[in-house]
Amino acid sequence: MPQEKAGTPALARDAVIYTLPLYEMARMRAATCPRRNRAGNFAGDGPASTLRWINHLIHTRALLGPQHRQVVTPNNDTLYTNAWLDLSQGPVVLHVPDFNGRYYVLGLLDFYTNPFGYIGSRTTGTAAGRFLLHGPSWRGEMPADMHAVPCPTDAVWMIGRLLVDGDADLPVVHALQDAIHLTTLDGADAARPFDTGMHPGEQLGDPQRFAEVVARALRENPPPAAEAGRVGSFASVGLGPDVVPSASQREILGAALHDVLEALAVPQSSDMGGGWAMSVEVRESYGGNFAQRAHVARNYIGALGVQEAMYVIADRSGDGEPLDGRHGYRLDFPADNPPQVGAFWSLTMYDKQDCMLVPNAIDRYSLGDRSASLQRGADGSLTLWLSAQPPADPALHGNWLPAPPGPFYVALRLYVPQAAHLDRTYRYPVIQRTGGAA
Repeated sequence: MPQEKAGTPALARDAVIYTLPLYEMARMRAATCPRRNRAGNFAGDGPASTLRWINHLIHTRALLGPQHRQVVTPNNDTLYTNAWLDLSQGPVVLHVPDFNGRYYVLGLLDFYTNPFGYIGSRTTGTAAGRFLLHGPSWRGEMPADMHAVPCPTDAVWMIGRLLVDGDADLPVVHALQDAIHLTTLDGADAARPFDTGMHPGEQLGDPQRFAEVVARALRENPPPAAEAGRVGSFASVGLGPDVVPSASQREILGAALHDVLEALAVPQSSDMGGGWAMSVEVRESYGGNFAQRAHVARNYIGALGVQEAMYVIADRSGDGEPLDGRHGYRLDFPADNPPQVGAFWSLTMYDKQDCMLVPNAIDRYSLGDRSASLQRGADGSLTLWLSAQPPADPALHGNWLPAPPGPFYVALRLYVPQAAHLDRTYRYPVIQRTGGAA
């Protein structure tokens, strides 16, 4: 129903910050849910429909390289297996095969972007299993041979990462992907048409459209009871499950959207020393840190919690100067201070101009603990070299990560980071400029 009285600009900003993840999740669902199923059938009456296949697995089949331009700061270590779930009509059963010790994770995000659950090596092991994912209102009988996974919202994004040891390992991982299934409780295929209510490519900015998308999201995915009062107060700025904003509310909401989006475009400071920073730091929930939740939803949507994976970024050297491939740099990991992980780690190179992997003659986009080319010192230490041109000494080429001939940044990915990383006592190596080209 219409709300005639407009609230304050401060409340409008708070409302946008709180509800922005709902809009971003709805936008991502519309953009990534498939129009066609595996049989080639449209969910709707053609490509222009907003109907998509829900509860339907989507697999990537190739390790990402510079030619893949869909996702910024992509990883070069895993294949993805994703699905958008709708649990409003009942639970969905996830069937996973035996991964035989291989690292994998199927991360679960609620519609507010909280990474509330994980199925995979760290949490449930690598044996075959069946997991019953159900929404907050389901009260059915739990089958004895399944593991219950209660979900805070009926809409859930499952984002899977499966470790791949190079192109030769792809057929094995493809078979694992094909063995993952989603069914109903009675064993039927869970996939069905679902109206996302949005078209791919919609841009955030129109306050009326923002209010419409948020209203539906709040109706279908109510906030936690402890936050219901806060959400109720947003009606005075035109946001709520049954609110249609007035002209004055649209004006104040539009100004708030503009201000919040500008603020979220500025990177958050998180200095960890040596040129390193971490923009995402969450475990199962953001709790009351709605500003960080909005920042991640806008800039890093889909990020896992730090107990599963940490993404430590550097675009500057230890002396604070921007990294540039026309110079050479080194990273020294002492023998007693390697990255401490339960699964694996990798350092990946990105072009600062487009946030993509860097094309290079040797097709090397990352180095890590699984890289066969790495050579360690006699004392067990490890030195990595970063530059556009290879090191002058051929003996160092196995430890060289090619950079673009201009600004770049690197991401140190830590899968299942250990206590030293989680409690911030780990000493990250300083990125040192070597003087000229490496």
